[in-house]
Amino acid sequence: MNSGSTQKIVPVLLSGGSGSRLWPLSRELYPKQFLALCSDRTMFQDTALRVGDAVAFSAPLVVCNQEHRFLVAEQLRQSGVTPRGILLEPVGRNTAAACALAALSVVATDPEALLLVLPADHEIRDAAAFREAIGLAARAAALGRLATFGITPTAPETGYGYIRRGRHLHGVDGAFEVAAFVEKPSLEVARSYLEDGGYAWNSGMFLFPAGQLLAELERHAPAVVAACRAALEGGRADLDFFRLDATAFAKAPSVSIDCAVMERTDAAAVVPCDIGWTDVGAWSALWDVGAKDADGNVLVGDVVMEGASDCYVRSENHLTAVVGLRNAVVVVVDDAVLVADRDHAQDVKRIVDRLKKDGRSEPVNHRKVHRPWGAYQSLHTGDRFQVKSLTIAPGSQLSLQKHHHRAEHWVVVNGTALVTRGEEQILVYENQSVYIPIGTVHRLENPGKVPLTIIEVQSGSYLGEDDIVRLEDSYGRN
Repeated sequence: MNSGSTQKIVPVLLSGGSGSRLWPLSRELYPKQFLALCSDRTMFQDTALRVGDAVAFSAPLVVCNQEHRFLVAEQLRQSGVTPRGILLEPVGRNTAAACALAALSVVATDPEALLLVLPADHEIRDAAAFREAIGLAARAAALGRLATFGITPTAPETGYGYIRRGRHLHGVDGAFEVAAFVEKPSLEVARSYLEDGGYAWNSGMFLFPAGQLLAELERHAPAVVAACRAALEGGRADLDFFRLDATAFAKAPSVSIDCAVMERTDAAAVVPCDIGWTDVGAWSALWDVGAKDADGNVLVGDVVMEGASDCYVRSENHLTAVVGLRNAVVVVVDDAVLVADRDHAQDVKRIVDRLKKDGRSEPVNHRKVHRPWGAYQSLHTGDRFQVKSLTIAPGSQLSLQKHHHRAEHWVVVNGTALVTRGEEQILVYENQSVYIPIGTVHRLENPGKVPLTIIEVQSGSYLGEDDIVRLEDSYGRN
């Protein structure tokens, strides 16, 4: 990458989406960016590592949903990436607010910095071409332009917005002024764009001079800047995170950076690029980028096919057999099965909306629920009892807590548990158990160097997760 500029590039990773079109694998509390869908790493990790070169980039700034904070921190730790900061949004307010938060945070210490804004759920297969495109965008930004990355279209896609390029940008060969941003077109119009050759898909990735972005936001969306400034001023540090003031941030209008600034500014520029990009917005996108067998099927997991073609089939834990289907999506997880026509993959969101309306838990949580100390999974629920499997990471501990309505019986399957029960502390080894009566103050810890696996049997009149009274907590959840 040769930007021709000495300005520091600060990657800004936007990680606020819920990925509802990739249900049932993607859920609100564990959305698609934290899943390994396109490689052995999650999409969030791939995005962070894509800009992990300390020579070319500053440490990244992450803007994410506060419910995902421990997922973000753990996946960065696993990737060996130390962030500049992690800003926690108490509510979703779209990308204009996220960009304003990043700009306000960065200009306070580095007013000349460039912000490389990247959604954390995109797949980019040609990293070298992307780095070249960043270099061109940085040169445009150094000239005072707000640069966006326009993806060279390969099909008449109706699910993306388009950018119509204007004149060549003087001084930056390969960059153009933006003539217009175009909403998602009909198929006929999309075909005409492809034939024209002067249009690009709007990737939602940008490179901004931080100071100029703020100036443009102040001009075109002052309410967004005012709310974000107040949210930062009223916020507070919490462990490795920064919590925004919830009341102030809720006043920010929910608007995209495209609508708030890019469609209104005179300084927009586009860098057309062919980088193997997809936004992984639906199961059909994973079929597009997946390795196909001789019948055009993309298969993930324990899958057997007979007489089926052009399908995407993913099975997380079960043997899944598909016979005679064409152009289908089949996704099997512990608590749900999705079967859809691949051409209607975008409509999965309608199912999620219906499930939410019905008060179902499946759009929100998996059976396996991740916590900062590890994870738990519900194995069986009956009348006045529930069985769970708990995995506690080495050196981690649950909160010091008690329950008003349930007792718990813990059986150690693997590892060694240090159990606080009232005034006593007990080491519990494999194949041993301990009983926690109703109302007893207790804590579970893993003092060892291997994961601790516990089978927990709960019994009582109420077994909800809100029957937890936290007295002490290492993760700020009191």
